[in-house]
Amino acid sequence: MELNRSESCPSGLSVAGSSSASVTTLGDLPHYFDADELEQFSGQLANDPIQSHMFPSSSSIKQEPGFSSVMSLVTETTTYTSPSSSAVYSSAGALKNEPQSPTASSSTSSLPTHCDKKSLSCKDEGNIQAAADSNSQKQFVPCKVCGDRASGFHYGVTSCEGCKGFFRRSIQKQIEYRCLRDGKCMVIRLNRNRCQYCRFKKCLAVGMSRDSVRYGRVPKRSKSQDDQSVSSSDPNFDQSAIENKQLAIYDIILSISQAHHANCGVTEDKLKNLQRKASTLMQKIPIPSVPVQFTDEELEAQKLSMWHCLAGLITPAIHSVVEFAKRVSGFVELSQDDQLILIKTGFFEVWLTRMARMFNKVENHFTFEDGSVISKEELAVVFSPDFVNCMFEIAQSFNHLNLNDTEIGLFCAIVLATPDRRGLEDSKAVELIQDRLIEALKLQICRNHSTEENLFGTTIVKLPQLRTLGVQHNEILEWYRLQWHRIRLPPLFSEIFDICKHEDDV
Repeated sequence: MELNRSESCPSGLSVAGSSSASVTTLGDLPHYFDADELEQFSGQLANDPIQSHMFPSSSSIKQEPGFSSVMSLVTETTTYTSPSSSAVYSSAGALKNEPQSPTASSSTSSLPTHCDKKSLSCKDEGNIQAAADSNSQKQFVPCKVCGDRASGFHYGVTSCEGCKGFFRRSIQKQIEYRCLRDGKCMVIRLNRNRCQYCRFKKCLAVGMSRDSVRYGRVPKRSKSQDDQSVSSSDPNFDQSAIENKQLAIYDIILSISQAHHANCGVTEDKLKNLQRKASTLMQKIPIPSVPVQFTDEELEAQKLSMWHCLAGLITPAIHSVVEFAKRVSGFVELSQDDQLILIKTGFFEVWLTRMARMFNKVENHFTFEDGSVISKEELAVVFSPDFVNCMFEIAQSFNHLNLNDTEIGLFCAIVLATPDRRGLEDSKAVELIQDRLIEALKLQICRNHSTEENLFGTTIVKLPQLRTLGVQHNEILEWYRLQWHRIRLPPLFSEIFDICKHEDDV
């Protein structure tokens, strides 16, 4: 599969400047960045004051059909191509638009005309000067994303209009960005349009809420604290040290969120356009006019036929789960054998977690990604009544947690990176991956569900429940594995559940 992917600046964010820009010095940069950041950015400008950067346009994924094994999906490489378009950015041009703070002279010149300035004592002049400096400092509140002048409290943090609009468009249009510099670009006012991936990551890192874009305003829980800290703190206060401690976690949250939205067909936004249609796993057979009694062999054949239809509905999800797994941080660094073990043993649990919102306990039916609605009774024929009841129960309890898509994606990644799967070569590496994901989920839940103290613990408790259901599902499959020669299943489905393939597929 080849992904032709490009990223472009959103409308209104293109940047341009003149090649006759003056040389930028440290004194020209905003005063609220620390010396290390200023030195870094000054060096970038001195070495290449006018740069052309690649901005890929909106991503489009082209999937090639024909994958017949999980191994081919795992080992298949993904390439990214960018168009040859470029944009010229002038740092000096941006500096010319730097808003100037009111000076002491302008403040003193605004005194009433009948007041004799010469009659003012040195003490009075000093008080006026101090008041002017204090007002100047309080008037400027920096954007936590890029450092520009903040226009207000947007999506949970003080930010400028540019970053506010950029974050809103990124969420509403579900834009997926890529960084050409390993996600380590510095985001400040002068270069905030250069790397959209790092800018979006910074938005999340400083606390902008994805849900506030979708559901509207959030309580101004920390506006006064932010303003006070900005106005009373040292102008050279370095916030980057604090932010960098969480950037790695926020990077995980961002990558998992994008991977889940790109590879899950039942996200909130996609369900709005889902067309549901009544369906069945049973074949149409003529109904005799007189009662008949089917033989055990005929009943087994009907059960196998229903399972075959169910396999066809589940198989498309295998490809999406594999693609999701490849984008979990640290997963592709594992050996191919460990990757296959994690995907094959964890697929059913991940699939059930993603599809939990599709279980309808009131009407007793289940909806697949393509909109096919299957009754609970037919699922009970394929599996067993008790097992299907457990599926509906755990799905309902998971839905009661009210997790958003990002949190569901993080939980699915935690399920996938279970370190005690049988046969793993490097369980320690898998455990490290899962620990980072658990920390990311905890941070995300604490940020979005601050009033629900026990939500994180209640969510983690679902892991052993899913594991138990996965074991029961594997036991049910034992009978179907013995019937492999009687039915031809999709090759991916056969491999993911360790079922012998039909001789025509070998």
